[in-house]
Amino acid sequence: MNLMGEPAYVGRHCGSHQYDITREVVDFYADALDDGNDFSQWAPPLIHHSECYTVLGQWYLKNLFGNLHARQDWELFAPIPVGAHVSTRSTIVDRYSKRGRDYVVNETDILDRESGQLYVRGRTHQSFLPPKQDGGEGGFVVDEKTAAKKARPKPELPAGEPFGTSTKHIDKRRCWMFSGPGANYHTDEEQAKKLGFPTIVVQGMMTTCFPAELMQQRFGEGFLRGGRMSLKLTNVVWVGDTLTARAWEREQEPEGTQTRVHCDVVVEKEEGVPVLVGTASALV
Repeated sequence: MNLMGEPAYVGRHCGSHQYDITREVVDFYADALDDGNDFSQWAPPLIHHSECYTVLGQWYLKNLFGNLHARQDWELFAPIPVGAHVSTRSTIVDRYSKRGRDYVVNETDILDRESGQLYVRGRTHQSFLPPKQDGGEGGFVVDEKTAAKKARPKPELPAGEPFGTSTKHIDKRRCWMFSGPGANYHTDEEQAKKLGFPTIVVQGMMTTCFPAELMQQRFGEGFLRGGRMSLKLTNVVWVGDTLTARAWEREQEPEGTQTRVHCDVVVEKEEGVPVLVGTASALV
């Protein structure tokens, strides 16, 4: 039964699926993200980045107008072999209110179907407007003008040159490859307007994949076997934006017989507006 929103309660199991990690699926991801990592043996760790949204009818709140992806946490436990058979499980693990919005947190696990090995865990913080709240200026809950007003102060970036930099232009084709094939507010302007946005909103999950690319380039299996990312999405990304991701090494600390390298990551628009800030780490 599809309850589409309520009751969205902590502990609710939202669904499970099974997938095969085929070469075709891996190549499609690499093409959609223009990810230059070597995926001959291991699949991209975030290959099922949007699995939580395949069951959104089980955890989304009723008022979809103006809903936004606010924060994303990723934990990587083992590399996913190309050719693996995986299963998923999705659970509501938290609900809270903050700055006039309601938040629901969905935790999604990707596991090996045969062995039960946990590959990846994602926690998605989705924010919703209360039903009584109207849209923003011009009938939109967020547009370029209101987004600029709500933008957080630019974070102080680490000193020195980043160890990784990647620039991507987000056109309609990339949006369709990442968030399609159906028409939704991440792929279609009319669908975006129905939910209170003036044009296509680039899916927040895409933005989280860019620092993952840099971390894998730098640390290889050390990221795939123990990587973590805690990322706040600080501004809306629109179709047509060009984004640049950067990552800096901050510090190291022992973790058992290995060392965890802590990093700072940021993704910015061309004019320097940050759309994602956070931390990432890997084992060496």
